[in-house]
Amino acid sequence: MGVSHVLLHDIEWRKLGACRGLDAGIFYPDDDADAEIAKAVCDECGVRAACLEHALASREKAGIWGGATERERRRIIRQRRRSA
Repeated sequence: MGVSHVLLHDIEWRKLGACRGLDAGIFYPDDDADAEIAKAVCDECGVRAACLEHALASREKAGIWGGATERERRRIIRQRRRSA
């Protein structure tokens, strides 16, 4: 079993997420069309940017993170590579 290191900053933003306490299932929709409920929660979230950056840095493969679907996160990564 590997050791996982979590930064204090990561723990703090997670405590402040608008999604905290909600059914995690809404953030893992079957398709992008079903993502609107999760995205609406993210739209009202004060730590949306930190959540999205975490997902991009961690290469989260599934779910809605920071208001972005997996497809949208891949697009953001490609755009950032082109700009670098």
